[in-house]
Amino acid sequence: MKKRLLIAGLLIFSGLGMLTTIARSADIARMTIDELKAILDGPDLVIVDVRGSGDWKDSDQKIKGAMREDPVAVETWAKKYPKDKTLVLYCS
Repeated sequence: MKKRLLIAGLLIFSGLGMLTTIARSADIARMTIDELKAILDGPDLVIVDVRGSGDWKDSDQKIKGAMREDPVAVETWAKKYPKDKTLVLYCS
């Protein structure tokens, strides 16, 4: 199965130039918050929180079950996720 990368469209890529470049250069589907909510409990969904460390620590809003990854080190963690899962990256 082809790896699908979904980015929650209503969330802003603030200060994440690398991820913004990736999002613009690849054929990446976007989704709304409602679309994400509809698949939230799906077994093929992996949610990755790519907010900066300070933003993540200071936030009281986190998606349950989301994995936290460093947005600056995409090359380090990107390949560890299964290619047959739907991968959703989000930040604020």
